[in-house]
Amino acid sequence: MNPEKIRDDFPILKRKIYGKPLVYLDNAATSQKPFSVIQAVQNYYENSNANIHRGVHYLAEEATTAYEEVRKKTASFIHAKDHHSILFTRNCTEAINLVSFSWGRKFLNRGDEILLTEMEHHSNLIPWHLLKNEKGIELKFIPFDETGVLDLSKLSELLSKKTKLVSLTHISNTLGTINPVKEIIRLAHEKGAVVLIDGAQSVPHIPVDVQDLNCDFLAFSSHKMLGPTGVGVLYGKQELLLAMDPFMGGGEMIREVWLDHSTYSNPPWKYEAGTPNIADTIGFGAALDYLNHIGMDKIQKHEEELTRFALQKFSLEKNITVYGPQNPEVHSGILSFNLEGIHPHDVGTILDQEGIAVRAGHHCTQPLMRKLGVSGTARASFYLYNTKEEVELLLQAIQKVFQVFHHAAAR
Repeated sequence: MNPEKIRDDFPILKRKIYGKPLVYLDNAATSQKPFSVIQAVQNYYENSNANIHRGVHYLAEEATTAYEEVRKKTASFIHAKDHHSILFTRNCTEAINLVSFSWGRKFLNRGDEILLTEMEHHSNLIPWHLLKNEKGIELKFIPFDETGVLDLSKLSELLSKKTKLVSLTHISNTLGTINPVKEIIRLAHEKGAVVLIDGAQSVPHIPVDVQDLNCDFLAFSSHKMLGPTGVGVLYGKQELLLAMDPFMGGGEMIREVWLDHSTYSNPPWKYEAGTPNIADTIGFGAALDYLNHIGMDKIQKHEEELTRFALQKFSLEKNITVYGPQNPEVHSGILSFNLEGIHPHDVGTILDQEGIAVRAGHHCTQPLMRKLGVSGTARASFYLYNTKEEVELLLQAIQKVFQVFHHAAAR
């Protein structure tokens, strides 16, 4: 895998910011898009634009075939047994909310428990807060230790017959921790619990096999894996999707409608009311093709090497705190850090002036930040087109941040 050659496929990486080459290190927020994805969206609008599923004319048939082919590609990408287990949503957040609404409201009752972790993104907290308020369920949390790793010694006492759902992130979007989800899924199933995995940060970066993991649900987003925004995915086991109630009502999700009642289509269409985001879903298919061409195992290896290199370099710097595991085998390509005495927003602003795009803030993980005792962090996150040279440029720019603030302090 040659990241320099890969970079040629991404037009935005040729941009200059404030006269400096763009160093894009905000991939945990969204990834950049290769020519093939951009062209797939453009080609749809230029040549195949039509509504899907209902039409009998040529364009409608062509668009429907292209759209449904992406469902099959998605199933293959995560090794799902059946492409009917793939539901398209707007994003990972909507996918999690769909489970909360359609499964949680039907099958959870007062006194039931949901087990989460202390490192969850708000998207895997707030839907359960809403359900807690509505249904009287209880939320429990697996803690993480001082290294940013889940403390599984607490798991046996947290899991019980009252635990109906375990919902957790595969990879923390703040700490970069790669959680041992396969083992957690096994233990949860022994208690009869259903398991939802937030794969927003894992599916784009490491090989994910839903049959091997044996998860019941998996949620992720197109835009974090080279695809367009506005497309999310929920994988669900067929027996669960068949038992759940619809998420929204309207066209396409029905079998038959009378004035006073209706019957519903089988999954996945049961959960896809109305006209979907056809063009961007087709663009997502091109992103899957691109990732498959490179190889997820190669992408994982490349990011692990980048993470190891960055952790080593950061460890040599004084007055920098890096959060999360220091072992690159359990730390994905996400580095959250703080510079002593400097607010992360100031760090992000000065890095931006050097052409370096990072995230700064609480990263939608406020409970995690409270446990760390900070208001936020700066966050650099890597992908297949990033290089060791860019890590070096990041470190050089961090030294400029220190210089700016030391100069200001001296005045």
